[in-house]
Amino acid sequence: WLSVRNGDNRTMTLLGFGRYSFHRCCECLRCCGRRDPRPRTVWLGHPEKRDQRYPRNVINNQKYNFFTFLPGVLFNQFKYFFNLYFLLLACSQFVVEMRLGALYTYWVPLGFVLAVTVIREAAEEIRCYMRDKEVNSQIYSKLTARGRLRGSSTAGARRSVNQRVPADMIFLRTSEKNGSCFLRTDQLDGETDWKLRLPVTCTQRLPTASDLLQIRSYVYAEEPNIDIHNFVGTFTREDSDPSVNESLSIENTLWASTVIASGTVVGVVLYTGRELRSVMNTSNPRSKIGLFDLEVNCLTKILFGALVVVSLVMVALQHFAGRWYLQIIRFLLLFSNIIPISLRVNLDMGKIVYSWVIRRDSKIPGTVVRSSTIPEQLGRISYLLTDKTGTLTQNEMVFKRLHLGTVAYGLDSMDEVQSHIFSIYTQQSQDPPAVKGLTLATKVRKTMSSRVHEAVKAIALCHNVTPVYESNGVTDQAEAERHYEDSCRVYQASSPDEVALVQWTESVGLTLVGRDQSSMQLRTPGGHILNFTILQIFPFTYESKRMGIIVRDESTGEITFYMKGADVVMAGIVQYNDWLEEECGNMAREGLRVLVVAKKSLTEEQYQDFEARYVQAKLSVHDRSLKVATVIESLEMEMELLCLTGVEDQLQADVRPTLETLRNAGIKVWMLTGDKLETATCTAKNAHLVTRTQDIHIFRLVTNRGEAHLELNAFRRKHDCALVISGDSLEVCLKYYEYEFMELACQCPAVVCCRCAPTQKAQIVRLLQERTGKLTCAVGDGGNDVSMIQEADCGVGVEGKEGKQASLAADFSITQFKHLGRLLMVHGRNSYKRSAALSQFVIHRSLCISTMQAVFSSVFYFASVPLYQGFLIIGYSTIYTMFPVFSLVLDKDVKSEVAMLYPELYKDLLKPFQDLAVGFRASTGSIIMYGALLLFESEFVHIVAISFTSLILTELLMVALTIQTWHWLMIVAELLSLSCYIASLVFLHEVFYDVYFIATLSFLWKVTVITLVSCLPLYVLKYLRRRFSPPSYSKLTS
Repeated sequence: WLSVRNGDNRTMTLLGFGRYSFHRCCECLRCCGRRDPRPRTVWLGHPEKRDQRYPRNVINNQKYNFFTFLPGVLFNQFKYFFNLYFLLLACSQFVVEMRLGALYTYWVPLGFVLAVTVIREAAEEIRCYMRDKEVNSQIYSKLTARGRLRGSSTAGARRSVNQRVPADMIFLRTSEKNGSCFLRTDQLDGETDWKLRLPVTCTQRLPTASDLLQIRSYVYAEEPNIDIHNFVGTFTREDSDPSVNESLSIENTLWASTVIASGTVVGVVLYTGRELRSVMNTSNPRSKIGLFDLEVNCLTKILFGALVVVSLVMVALQHFAGRWYLQIIRFLLLFSNIIPISLRVNLDMGKIVYSWVIRRDSKIPGTVVRSSTIPEQLGRISYLLTDKTGTLTQNEMVFKRLHLGTVAYGLDSMDEVQSHIFSIYTQQSQDPPAVKGLTLATKVRKTMSSRVHEAVKAIALCHNVTPVYESNGVTDQAEAERHYEDSCRVYQASSPDEVALVQWTESVGLTLVGRDQSSMQLRTPGGHILNFTILQIFPFTYESKRMGIIVRDESTGEITFYMKGADVVMAGIVQYNDWLEEECGNMAREGLRVLVVAKKSLTEEQYQDFEARYVQAKLSVHDRSLKVATVIESLEMEMELLCLTGVEDQLQADVRPTLETLRNAGIKVWMLTGDKLETATCTAKNAHLVTRTQDIHIFRLVTNRGEAHLELNAFRRKHDCALVISGDSLEVCLKYYEYEFMELACQCPAVVCCRCAPTQKAQIVRLLQERTGKLTCAVGDGGNDVSMIQEADCGVGVEGKEGKQASLAADFSITQFKHLGRLLMVHGRNSYKRSAALSQFVIHRSLCISTMQAVFSSVFYFASVPLYQGFLIIGYSTIYTMFPVFSLVLDKDVKSEVAMLYPELYKDLLKPFQDLAVGFRASTGSIIMYGALLLFESEFVHIVAISFTSLILTELLMVALTIQTWHWLMIVAELLSLSCYIASLVFLHEVFYDVYFIATLSFLWKVTVITLVSCLPLYVLKYLRRRFSPPSYSKLTS
């Protein structure tokens, strides 16, 4: 037994089985004997049979353990050519024949890069370890035949608020008076509303919880699977006469990662560890590498190819004389600066700056950067995949319309409905004698009042809502429940639609004041309590798209079957009418969620016959769902249509303008939701995900290859049409026509996938990446969005009502969906453009010095002698030029307000990274070297001082020419670097420079000429670009 105390002094007790136990969080998730999942029998009261072993119930989200951390991190670094190249380069310096300088000039930069990477990975692993430890260290009380014992196999404090169910269980017993409990499933299915769960009937009737240890019974359960919405099993008690058999369904389950919200709960554990529903629906986290980093890695390979070619040319010009193969290696090392190791350092430091800027942005408060390695990804997104509930919508419903066929009531006419209800119950209380000679107007009014009353009564009874009474500081809970205090009552249900409907019936006079498993109480406007016995409930399923309830009115004994559901299924159930289809279409076009409400009166004989067949069908192990559905359908014929209801799901703030901004930026938006098709379609229209001018193609349900082929052909004939498809149809299409379907879907302006399982969301993201090669961004706020967020190139979590699981698993965390526009249009765009400029200048820096080395070697008869040695090589890429070049991470071409106002600027970034000025940048080094040889021919002994001074000044000047928006730190960086170089001329004069020579006027004017001439090609190119091919932002900045 395991017991957990809730925040309101309520406890959750778990009945363990076999060798089920909790282990320390540092242990890896492993199981005893990996075998295929299969059905199982869990025994209660049979100690001799409890010998099966199951996966250990621990959570482990770490990518490495203590032994694999360092090898794993190093492998992930050196599997890319960029880092592997510098490792081989540094190792080559241990060979005397290949050594060109001091070892520290190669090993210090490489060590610094690796140290930064290891520290960053270690910090992320520690954070992940602490999150796992918090979950795995929960303390439970173990109840045995000797009583309850406090115990836990992990160290940790006792958690007393919002404790989660630690394993998948069957609900056996509760202390609640209504014989049920509520469950919060926000981190499992993405819904914030409480779910009603029912215990096994025969165990609920036991006098005490300890009696569960005395009975002899067992649970037969299906094999572990990923379906969180369905379950098939049976509960059998052997020691009763006769033996008791009860069917088990999803209503009898308590899945792991859900939260017990009320009462004391006792359950038997079925699945643990890797067999948990929540674990099976979550993909493993992966290390994300940005597209920009991959392009830089590819550019490194191109530069390496150029390095090999130059080295071969140098040796060929020597006619391969002597030990030419050794000369090739020396030239490879000599020109190794062509691939700058400082590029990796600068880009990594730039990412840290971008992350800091995002966190400091006051216009998107609360934004957190959890992955600082991919901020450039935000600037090149082509597909945005978003969740619906809690992300686009607030999951708060507002009742907007009641339609009776001949008359409709909106928000401005609800007082008429209220007067009809009041008149009905006023007449019933007065019970006046029949008045002869009623006028026609009176008869019509009475008929309309009766119709309104029947509709409101059906809405007030046909639901799964339970009123819960809480203490408000003045009235305690027991007294509030006894007197049905309105101020203390809170409605809880599995769907927000249900709560909105019941709240509306309360506003018009018919109030739900009490409910348990077998009865329901309504209060009339006059304060009279109406009692109803609940005979049967048929809960809503995504297959049936409807829910029903059979109740008996205690005052009259009448048995009535009420049903509500989607118009597509209810149209064939209700009696013929000529207005249902048209009015449903009108309400749906307004973005309302439409429900059709109907009823059917039953005699006692009809109900008894139905009940016998229904109980028999529920006890079936094979094809239970089909048999139960067949029995229920026998009642669903010729029902009386009562009304239509229209409910609107409130959108998050500024969802419509944000989606419009993303569309104008060239980003295609796909909505992936676990909600039903009708609801998803309404939200897509309401949020303007689908514009008013676009048609919507609802992909009909297909079950085989032939149907999928026909439906795809029908869809192919439509143009500029949004697609709405269910998860089941999507699975069939991807199985048989994956390429054809993805090709058609990618051409759609918008796609809505409904009834998607968490793993299916991740599959869609993966297919988009594979088929299009474009970058994807996934946005969600619930635990069911984690797989999609982790699979996407860039995952964004929204911190909302559904908890923080999505935001903790995401690369970026925001507090509202509207912040996504600024995150992409401003920060994503700036991060990418700044990294592109930064990498171009670092590569330019390396090309300059490599070109100068090539010219120097050519002049000296192709000798493999270095031009600059020791400190000059390291200083060139650090203190002399690092600050001005790195200050480019502060540059921006347009203001943030302009970037938000013109999202079309974002489209320019969807092209691959390229630098058309590489040839001109390489020519800079040649100009400097040949200029030095030409102007200082008589002072050739000072070639190092001459060329190096010109090189530094050229680099500083080029940075200044490139900057578009000056920041005070840029000016400081330029002056600081220039000061450092001037100071080094004094301190290093004995090693590299002749201080008397560099103080001459001739040196100064000639170096100035060389510097200006070397910058000329880049300036000319920049002018020609602005004159004949100006960038898209140039008009906006003028």
